[in-house]
Amino acid sequence: MGHRLSKIYTRTGDDGTTGLGDGERVRKDSPRVEAIGAVDELNSLIGLLLTHDLPEKIRTTLTNIQHDLFDFGGELSIPGRTSVTENQIEHLEITLDGLNAGLKPLKEFILPGGTQAAAVCHLARTVCRRAERRVIHLGNAEKISAVGVKYLNRLSDLLFVIARVLNAQAGQPDVLWQPGKNR
Repeated sequence: MGHRLSKIYTRTGDDGTTGLGDGERVRKDSPRVEAIGAVDELNSLIGLLLTHDLPEKIRTTLTNIQHDLFDFGGELSIPGRTSVTENQIEHLEITLDGLNAGLKPLKEFILPGGTQAAAVCHLARTVCRRAERRVIHLGNAEKISAVGVKYLNRLSDLLFVIARVLNAQAGQPDVLWQPGKNR
């Protein structure tokens, strides 16, 4: 690993720029920094989810995802670098299929909510979708690996299923959307 931070502030970003992992300075509102920030926000929100009482399998899965997201943030911070692999996507899919197998099939859309942990998981899912949009936007401007976009897409699906599992395990049924309920 490179340099360890012993001093947190450097004043180098006071001009509205930040340094990428390769030393290049870019504007803090650049598509690359927006993508990095969205992935970091998602990782932080998963950290918040991990403060809840969760089944060990889900806790381990989410912790591993945090490591993957940190890898992906590193990938985004060094143009041309690839860190996220198809194997990581396959692992998400296997986990997703395993968790989803125990749930009742959905015939309706559901509203985010239920238990507090499930609600945080739904919020993480929406932030994941935003991160995916930011990474796609970056990919429209610069060459990036397509694997990261696939990873985020699969992760949002997994977070949806985890929210449903958390509600089911707590005895909290899914809240089904009722179109036009309050007309």
